Amino acid sequence: MLNYVGGHRADTPHDFFELALGAPVDLWLGVEGESEEERAARLDAACDIITDPEFYDLPARVIHHDPELFNVVALPRLPRRRPVRRRAAA
Repeated sequence: MLNYVGGHRADTPHDFFELALGAPVDLWLGVEGESEEERAARLDAACDIITDPEFYDLPARVIHHDPELFNVVALPRLPRRRPVRRRAAA
């Protein structure tokens, strides 16, 4: 089964986090072996994103506009149909 979020395919939990945050997960968590200068630049960019009113208010605006978007229900599974086997005429 394929999972799509907003038209983007999400295969792993990492993909879901990235789509939920709206930015790469590495921006928030960092990467192994980054220098202090790279870390400072990454954290500065993350702070800019978090403090941007457009970014921060987007989920609140979406929920306020259409709260039904977040009602999640499980869809029933349809029974499998068995193929019809036709016997050859004698």
